[in-house]
Amino acid sequence: MNKNLMIVGASTYGVVASEIAADMGCFEKIDFVDDERKTTPNGIEVVGTTQDIDELAIQYSNIIVAIGNPEVRLSLLSRIKEETPYRIVSLVSPKAYVSPSAQIMSGCIIEPMAVVHTGCVVCPGCIISAGAIVNHATMCCDGVHVDCNATVEGYCLVPAGTKICSGEVYKRKDTIKTEDLFFDPQKWAESLTNISKRTPKEIEGLEYTFESGM
Repeated sequence: MNKNLMIVGASTYGVVASEIAADMGCFEKIDFVDDERKTTPNGIEVVGTTQDIDELAIQYSNIIVAIGNPEVRLSLLSRIKEETPYRIVSLVSPKAYVSPSAQIMSGCIIEPMAVVHTGCVVCPGCIISAGAIVNHATMCCDGVHVDCNATVEGYCLVPAGTKICSGEVYKRKDTIKTEDLFFDPQKWAESLTNISKRTPKEIEGLEYTFESGM
């Protein structure tokens, strides 16, 4: 088994993943596949598309999916797990804090300055962004994204596919449904729509909405 890494997705998330992988110092070669881009934003050439993943398995033993859309991310991770010989890795920045008692499952990206505290479980395909805090005894279900400087309170269960936006605090819910444990594309789409409709907030006299940061 070689020490080469394939990153699926060559946009900004892909570059973030590649920088974390380089900082980890355990991969000899890092490359990208993408269905739309020919190069990454910083000019690195893409070696193929997702249709080439099977063929490229000869050259790359390790793989990560660095795509923001959780439906696409989890679908690709499932396909890779079931149909290819790749080892799906998680990328954890050396500049992050991950408790020794926390569990990070496959296909996750833990960015610099993130905190994953005591007894947490981070399920497959999650992204914990720079400066985010996942407090003690919390479970982030499949495909959760805790964005920059967001906080998840202790003893929470964060439903699959949830995106917690930058600076937000996710509070514990008293009622947990069985379906929260599994990714539902329709619920995720509705949640994203609700995020985009939030009332604009004034920042230094200017109105700012979710679309302003897209």
